[in-house]
Amino acid sequence: MKVVVIGGTGLIGTRLVAWLGENGHDAVPAAPSTGVNTLTGEGLKEVLQGTDVVVDVSNSPSFADDDVLAFFRTSTGNLVNAAKEAGVGHYVALSVVGTDRQPDVGYFRAKVAQEQLIAAAGLPFSIVRATQFFEFAGGIADGSVTDGVVRLPAAGVQPMAAAEVSEAVARAATGTPTGGITEVAGPEVFGLDEWVRTVLTARADPRPVVTDPRAPYFGAVPGPADLLPGPDARLARTTLAGWLARL
Repeated sequence: MKVVVIGGTGLIGTRLVAWLGENGHDAVPAAPSTGVNTLTGEGLKEVLQGTDVVVDVSNSPSFADDDVLAFFRTSTGNLVNAAKEAGVGHYVALSVVGTDRQPDVGYFRAKVAQEQLIAAAGLPFSIVRATQFFEFAGGIADGSVTDGVVRLPAAGVQPMAAAEVSEAVARAATGTPTGGITEVAGPEVFGLDEWVRTVLTARADPRPVVTDPRAPYFGAVPGPADLLPGPDARLARTTLAGWLARL
């Protein structure tokens, strides 16, 4: 089966391409560096020829509200049109748990727009919403620093390893289109502050993490369960301690 992975050279995409290849599929990484640009449409027609499944794990180069919305609207519009023209049988996209619960977060609004475009395209589709990746803890800390102190709320999170996000997306891509949303999450619940503090401590990062109920995350203060999956989420295997032990 030929699977084209949009964003196939990134954190999730490289793992996804590897998993698909190891499991007997013809996985093709597609990104601007390989001559495929979803914003301009360059290379889309060519790469999608003979494609059974297209998987979109791409991301916007800018997280500014207007930029990220424009990225997902334009890239998704171009991609679904090209996929329909090529007769692609399954469209899979990676999204984020909680996107529909925080309309004040520009990135989440953009992901909702992406999901809506996919659902309205008329293609068989599957959307996989994942929780935060373990790998993002350092970046979250970097974006939450004020005067050398990391300030984060104690909102619940259920982070997971990027490798298992990739596996979940791969299984969706090689399965039957669901026509809806599947959630995947880590096996443990933490406070956002607790999770980042644990990772920084394990990395000997001296920055203190202060619990601040008014501190924003991606530009808005999340509620206690806004970032948590629903009860039907598929849980990953790797715990935070297990992931940290591999660093």
